[in-house]
Amino acid sequence: MPQTKKRIGLMGCGVVADYGHLPAIKAVDDLDLVALYDPNPQTVQAAAQKFHVPHACTSLPEFFSHNLDAVAITSPAPAHLDNIRQCASHGLHVLCEKPLAMTDADVAQEIQLMQAAHKILATAFCYRFSPVSLKIKQLIDEGAIGTPRSLRLIYLWNCHGKFRTSGSTKTLDPRWHGRMIEGGPMVDCGVHQIDLARFWIGPVAHSSAHGAWVNNEYSAPDHMYLHLDHTSGAHTLVEISYSYAHTAKDPFWQFSYEIIGTTGVIRFDRERQVFELRNESQTLSLPFDHEKNFQGMYQAFAHALQTGDLGPLPTAHDGLLATQLARQATEHLEKSHHP
Repeated sequence: MPQTKKRIGLMGCGVVADYGHLPAIKAVDDLDLVALYDPNPQTVQAAAQKFHVPHACTSLPEFFSHNLDAVAITSPAPAHLDNIRQCASHGLHVLCEKPLAMTDADVAQEIQLMQAAHKILATAFCYRFSPVSLKIKQLIDEGAIGTPRSLRLIYLWNCHGKFRTSGSTKTLDPRWHGRMIEGGPMVDCGVHQIDLARFWIGPVAHSSAHGAWVNNEYSAPDHMYLHLDHTSGAHTLVEISYSYAHTAKDPFWQFSYEIIGTTGVIRFDRERQVFELRNESQTLSLPFDHEKNFQGMYQAFAHALQTGDLGPLPTAHDGLLATQLARQATEHLEKSHHP
């Protein structure tokens, strides 16, 4: 007997919704995207037209009137707590972009609200669902490199560049600036790598961090190193930057995973399009793919809505732990750099 499609709405029609969430939801057969909400009428109407969504709403009562089963929250982080409170009051499952909220206390409140409503609250860590990430998880679980002992997860880029140039005028790019004042690279992007480390090799027992301030006018470091000691005895280094060639005419990036085990290595290099396993018996070239997979994430969300089984879908607790590690490390460095 065919399953009934789950009716889903989306709150917050910004950049990430446009390139990631909305096309992914439309591509998943088990989801029916029926309503969008954004307080800006031009923004929500443009998104509804582009993705053929029947209801473009600028008021919450209108949005919640469309018999929804679930909501994707892609609004700015300061709005997440109120968005989730509204969803809980209407008895709706939620998939929310990171960070789940601006403080740990707010995340705890969100979790309590959704638990009281007996509804799913999942975190939108789309990196987990890349075929690369899932293959790494499979290889580790199968023992293809023995016992993992060291992970190096590197993402060095310019966060779209520090400056915006129009003719002869150069101004500070609001996207770059906004991400720096909201916590910097580890809080904004590094949470994905933290989540992958936990997904692949388990809980973190201890963490420490170092930072570099290429731009000293910000309290958060714009180039940061986070060290994670796992309960298994393995160690992860996450290195992430927003100042890597961020003022260069021709910027470039580095994005790589290296998982070093007792009998082999798994290596992924996005820029060189390399994904391989090297162990005692073979060197195996693996199918290359990119690090994000919004469609895979929404397929997992649809499965969870149908069955109640989250599978690899990151929970709210996963979102809380990754953000805690990133935020606490960043705040510690801010205090030591700006006493």
